[in-house]
Amino acid sequence: MPELKFFQPIEKELATVESCLAGNLDSSLNLMNQAAVHLIKAGGKRLRPAFALLAAKLYQDELDEVIPAAVALELIHMATLVHDDVIDDSSIRRGTETVKSAWGNRVSIYAGNYIFARALSLISAYQRSDLLDVLARASMKICEGEIIQMLSCYNVNLGLKNYLRRIERKTALLISVSCELGAMISNAPAPEIMALRKYGYYLGMGFQITDDILDIVADEKMLGKPTGSDIRQGVITLPSLYALRYDPRRKELARLLSSPEACIKDALRIIEIVSGSDGVDYAYSVTQHFAFKAQKQLDLLPDAPVKQTLYDLADFVLAREF
Repeated sequence: MPELKFFQPIEKELATVESCLAGNLDSSLNLMNQAAVHLIKAGGKRLRPAFALLAAKLYQDELDEVIPAAVALELIHMATLVHDDVIDDSSIRRGTETVKSAWGNRVSIYAGNYIFARALSLISAYQRSDLLDVLARASMKICEGEIIQMLSCYNVNLGLKNYLRRIERKTALLISVSCELGAMISNAPAPEIMALRKYGYYLGMGFQITDDILDIVADEKMLGKPTGSDIRQGVITLPSLYALRYDPRRKELARLLSSPEACIKDALRIIEIVSGSDGVDYAYSVTQHFAFKAQKQLDLLPDAPVKQTLYDLADFVLAREF
């Protein structure tokens, strides 16, 4: 996990989350255990637990009650990654071998299901149907988002609305829910729960757009996975959408992006066209728009030292390189 300065107010609690992650995947079946724990050992930013803990810290200093939810949120995120790597046939994740690459598709699917079920078990221990309801609805939409993305691949005629719907379900929803659950467990007033939910949503949208930019322009070692992986899978993101509409080479780009063979064979040419257009700058401007909207939601929240941390997190989304 990177040493991010804005995690300092919840450093102790995040360390507890980290130790609980592997402990909560302690299966009696050795193969399941190895596969489930593999991704935890690869590390990660742990943003979703961090958001739950930071949201809760607006209302209380003692966060032990929020730890199981924070762990569950990271487990759900990890379960989706394990399944994604099967669907995308990915061999590298976070700079290390994927579960799919190490154990194959069948073990990966079962491991992902096991991790997800463990997360639900942790949330059910709160004995609050409202928490389960929020998580269940988000999980259903996340699955729908994967289908929407699958149906959208290689389709150069889809516009901004389709893209925003995809990234909402791919990333923004779980970050939004993380903020929402932290506030709900802390019994925050309903309008403030809504403000934190929107904050997480807008920040999640900005985070994913930045991710899509980095897939084109980032350093592979820093990113922890190959650049251009979206392009190779036919996933058309915001910088490409902009180039498809406005770049002088848009006809060539459309021909390449609509062909599964060309997306693999000519990925570097596609990256060259997209990065040479104004698509990356445009995507950054949209990220700024979402980060600003996230920060505006903080005006509705109580004044507490951690509020500045949430504000700074939105700035991090704009500046991050990994």
